[in-house]
Amino acid sequence: MAKAVKTPKPKLVVLTGAGISAESGLRTFRDTDGLWEGYNIEDVATPGAWRKDRQLVLNFYNERRKDVQAAKPNAAHIALAELQADYDVYIITQNIDDLHERAGSKQVMHLHGEIMKMRSEKDATKFYPIKEDIQLGHIAADGSQYRPHVVWFEEPVPMIEAAIPIMYDADIFVLIGTSLAVYPAAGLVDYVRERVPKYVIDKVIPEVKRYKNVIPIVMPATEGVIELKKLLLTTPNP
Repeated sequence: MAKAVKTPKPKLVVLTGAGISAESGLRTFRDTDGLWEGYNIEDVATPGAWRKDRQLVLNFYNERRKDVQAAKPNAAHIALAELQADYDVYIITQNIDDLHERAGSKQVMHLHGEIMKMRSEKDATKFYPIKEDIQLGHIAADGSQYRPHVVWFEEPVPMIEAAIPIMYDADIFVLIGTSLAVYPAAGLVDYVRERVPKYVIDKVIPEVKRYKNVIPIVMPATEGVIELKKLLLTTPNP
């Protein structure tokens, strides 16, 4: 008796931004006119800020780490994790929190780093988990100060190249909670093939007119991902 051939799951690629984490109570500069929890971005999230005042930068990210630890995955994070039962889900996120992982998503790429990790200021290739505060004088093996493993403004985004083939291989693409205003992350959508259905979930749909096969879902992330699941159930797999 011939063995049944197991059909591979469709590849569902999700690009998430600040909007999905905002519903868990994590604020970002996106909603505060260039301010992040009352700080100018230039003062806490650039290489120049680090050179000028390491203590201020460490204090800022130590507080953000506490915020992340206090936050919980919301319905959108959980619903995306549940989609793994029927799809090969790969999440590419611009967010530095770990809410996708805590919700149960297995394949998550962080474009802009992870607040729950630290690295040497000289070596961007080795990361170490951190739950407590990073202190000034907390020295790496290479003799340099530890810093948060986050990509600051004006720094290159090392994971972009690895993200491109994932976008290209998508059978279904979903964009959630991002204004497509921050590059190079916003440019990743250009690598999704034309024929691929592109679901866009946000309270305010970003500029996506140049793309084909766009299905807008004008809802916050928590409601929009539930609606996405309904639409996927009624739409034949590509």
